[in-house]
Parts: sequence; structure tokens; C-alpha cells
Amino acid sequence: MQTKYIAGGFIIKINKTPMKLFKNIIPVILLLTASHSVSAQFKLAPLPYAYNALEPAIDKETMEIHYTKHHQGYVNNLNAAVKGSAAEGKSLAEILASVSSYPAAIRNNAGGHYNHTMFWQVMGAKPKAPSAAFLKEIDQTFGSLDKFKAAFADSAAKRFGSGWAWLIVQNGKLKISTTPNQDNPLMDVVKEKGTPILALDVWEHAYYLKYQNKRPDYITAWWTVVNWEEVEQRYNKVVKKS
Repeated sequence: MQTKYIAGGFIIKINKTPMKLFKNIIPVILLLTASHSVSAQFKLAPLPYAYNALEPAIDKETMEIHYTKHHQGYVNNLNAAVKGSAAEGKSLAEILASVSSYPAAIRNNAGGHYNHTMFWQVMGAKPKAPSAAFLKEIDQTFGSLDKFKAAFADSAAKRFGSGWAWLIVQNGKLKISTTPNQDNPLMDVVKEKGTPILALDVWEHAYYLKYQNKRPDYITAWWTVVNWEEVEQRYNKVVKKS
């Protein structure tokens, strides 16, 4: 009996009985599937929580579309863009640091992949309040946590069009910045460079299903899911290196 089986883009023809076919085909399929899946340079990491975990601040439908369609799209497009280019084999950090050397497709999709990965991580279902030590750092720079939130929210609300709001560490100091599109402070093309420790997506697809054009309402709700423990860990890591 001759059987055709398609796996990983390959057509396999095997002359075996059904039982022998089953025993022989499974290892081949696993090998081909594995080799096919590892060919992608960048991958979409698992979401740290369920799609509905951040409700009511971020609704389940928005989260699922944002993660599975938008973020996955950036990953897919980035893999396609780097293949055969000078960026092939480089880390995401290396690409961002010299992104001006690459085509727009790499810049946009590398930024989209990095930005969204961080965005998911700096949110949580049951976030803790900032520690006393981190609050002290915020107070020294912005006067108080409330003043920081107000300044950050204002910056995010006034970001024209699509983009991001950031809390970055710049020369050892905390600073608020924004970037258009999928740019971020790690790129060599931005004015305010630094290491991001908090990110807010203000593209309309991040909030439009629930908040329509009310970006300030989305920003206000977003504070309830900020994962301050993750933000502080990122801050401490940057400071330790400096």
C-alpha cells in the first residue's frame, strides 16, 4: 500500500501496511515539524495570563485580538523581513540598537515585537503597589506617585496618532518619553534614548473595542493592572549595570 502524507511542507510516500506506516511515520512527522518550527528566528512568547485576566481594565476580546493577531503579525513579518538580510542571526537588542541600518519593515516589526512583549509583562491580574524603595525613586524625580501618574498619563494622551508612552532610565535617572508607531527608546533613531522599564500601548487597537476614542479613560483604567513588581525589577537591573 502506498500512502502520501504531507508534513511540514513535505510529501512523504511510504509503502507499508497501516500499522507499520503508523509506527514509522510518527517520528518522521515530529522531526519535520520540529525542524520547520525552529527555523523562525523570533517567536511569540506565551501570554503571562489568561485573555480575561486584566478585566475590566482590558477586555478579553481586545486582549485576544491584540496578542494573537497584532503581536503575532509583527513576529511573522519580522521573521520574513530578516531572512536573508544583514539582521539575520542577530538578537532583537542588536537590531534595535542599529535599526537605522535596516529597512522600514525590520524597524517597524522589530519594534512591534519588542514593545508588545514588554507591554504584556508590565501588566498583571493582581499587581502589587510599588515598594517603598521604588516609591522613593519616583518621589525624587516626579514629586510623588500621583504626580508621576499624571505626567505619564498626560504624555500618553497627547501622543499624536499611534505610538507608545514610556518610563525609561536615562543616565541613571527616571524619565518619561513617548515614541511614534512602533519605535522605542532602545532604537538609534529616537531623540530620547534610554532603557524602558514601563510601556503603554496607545495605538487605537489596544483600547478601541472597549473605550472607542476615549484614550484618557483607557489610560486611567490601565493603572489598575500595572505590574509594579516587574517595573521595579527592570529598574534595579538597569541601575545595577550602570
